[in-house]
Amino acid sequence: MNYPFNPSADEDRATPDEEADALLVGAVDLHQHPGPSPFPRRMSILDAARDASAAGFRAIVAKSHHHSMVTDILALQTAGLAELSTEVYGGIALNRTVGGLNPYAVELALRMGGRMVWFPTLSSAAHVDHHEHHDTGFPTPEVSLRDNEVISILDDGGAVLPEVRDILSVIAAEDAVMTCGHLGVGESQKLIDAAIEAGVRRILINHPVFVVGASVEQAAAWARQGVYIEHCVIMYWGKPERRRSLDELLSFIKAVGVDQTVLSSDSGQKTNPLPVTLYRRAVRGLLDAGLAEDDIRKLVGVNGGELLLR
Repeated sequence: MNYPFNPSADEDRATPDEEADALLVGAVDLHQHPGPSPFPRRMSILDAARDASAAGFRAIVAKSHHHSMVTDILALQTAGLAELSTEVYGGIALNRTVGGLNPYAVELALRMGGRMVWFPTLSSAAHVDHHEHHDTGFPTPEVSLRDNEVISILDDGGAVLPEVRDILSVIAAEDAVMTCGHLGVGESQKLIDAAIEAGVRRILINHPVFVVGASVEQAAAWARQGVYIEHCVIMYWGKPERRRSLDELLSFIKAVGVDQTVLSSDSGQKTNPLPVTLYRRAVRGLLDAGLAEDDIRKLVGVNGGELLLR
């Protein structure tokens, strides 16, 4: 598969910004979407790692909605990945293409070096409903796939399913990162409560304002449970026609606290800016908004590193 990767031609790269670039050293991006993927992607895993390494990133996480990228990453070690300064990790998203709520797949992914488990994303009820009623910006697959079917983590009585508890026990044993994926607020809350009960120590909510539908108050309540709240900079510094208000992001950061907030890119799609470009824009935007450099370092690197790295 051909990836039209050309960082030198990407926007913002021609104009130096030494102040912003200095704050990218040590960054940790928990949410990149390189290829291979059924969705069209702009970059491969190796492309993404090289670009991140050139900017001084400490680590990145390669995410696919459709398969575990752990084996892809392992296969690339001898193709140049091991020579880069940036560490590259993967994980598994629990959608239909990996068997859904499949503890066997989770165990394999984590024991082969994976660090993150995303509960249903494309297969969550919240995602399917949002996709049916809004222009989500999600791409069309380049390969033919079956129609998506909703996966719930709950039984008909609203209790957490046994297979979910099995998965949580694996995550806890491997000390991996659990994210609620694209589950809505209600399912996310029950999953978080069950995860804490199971001994999971590293918990992340992905983009609360997109699909998940969480308010500032809800995000702050999750943070009080020890959960980290991720915001994706593509939503605030991506395509102009899709950008959300910076004031919204700042209100979440203020309510949740800098120490519990993580900024990720959520980029790699064929028509979007590259992750490093988005991080650079985000740092510049946050500096201009008056955030302290130490706080920005926490948002783009320190907090993500505490979650991801042992």
